[in-house]
Amino acid sequence: MKENAALRKKLDIVAYILSVVVIAIVILMRPADRFPVDFDTSWMPGFNAAVNTLAGIFLLLALYFIKKKNIKAHRNMIFGAMVCSAFFLLTYVVYHFTTDETSFCKEGPIRTVYFIILISHIILAGLSLPFILLTFNRGFTYSIDKHKRLARYVYPVWLYVVFSGPIVYLMLKPCY
Repeated sequence: MKENAALRKKLDIVAYILSVVVIAIVILMRPADRFPVDFDTSWMPGFNAAVNTLAGIFLLLALYFIKKKNIKAHRNMIFGAMVCSAFFLLTYVVYHFTTDETSFCKEGPIRTVYFIILISHIILAGLSLPFILLTFNRGFTYSIDKHKRLARYVYPVWLYVVFSGPIVYLMLKPCY
């Protein structure tokens, strides 16, 4: 397939706009008043952890398939990871706009470990979003050399984010 530079440029603009909007929404939800809803949101943190884990499995499979030079399977796994991440983001935002935050309830060294994982997870999730989208765009538009250059750095960060999220959830679960 031939690189589609015009499409890539348009998708990059969408990636930048989407990144700014998502990061702004996440920042705004921290001090926001909660919006009452008429449905149970208690399932969402567990769902988010499961979807993040599934995204991580898709990412590991994507690496496996690209090492085997199975481009179609690699691409399908990346699409799966992107869909999982989109579902995560949607329910994460709904949950945090409708539910009070849960404070970590443990004391001692585990508290330090929790906050190191949580803070690194949050920072890397925010910083990596535009790069994940740009890397995806390069693969989608067959800009393979550019895709490989970005993926070399973006992939391990994305992998950390999707697996550190469920770890944070499991550490916080006794505090709900």
